[in-house]
Amino acid sequence: MSRLSALNPTATIPSPNQKGTDLRDVDMDQFLNLLIAELQNQDPLNPMDNSEMLQQISQIRDIGATNALTETLASVMLGQNIATGSGLIGKHITALNTSSQNVEGVVDRVTVQANDDDGSKHVQLHVGTQTIDLDQIREIVDA
Repeated sequence: MSRLSALNPTATIPSPNQKGTDLRDVDMDQFLNLLIAELQNQDPLNPMDNSEMLQQISQIRDIGATNALTETLASVMLGQNIATGSGLIGKHITALNTSSQNVEGVVDRVTVQANDDDGSKHVQLHVGTQTIDLDQIREIVDA
């Protein structure tokens, strides 16, 4: 594995027989480091075209804006789901639990669980000892 010591002593580039990371996984800092490396290593007799550089910078801004919007929307959705789940406390529901078994009873509490794989969060309702994902509710009745 080769290293780019001029950019970052810990940055690595996969060798040809290694599988590289997906470009969607590149964050803003990594993208800027790649752009700087490209500028530092360009042919001085044939430099990068200004319009090409502006296009890349525009792409960086678009990626940053999209990431910020995605994070904001995920946060708003989590807040909405917490509010919805909290509104169900004391209500009688019919739903499927996390083991896909039918559950019926009164919601007594709401929790937020984090997904270890991607860091996303989801709301769970509790009916006695049963745990129910918010999207598995089949019927809601006032207790």
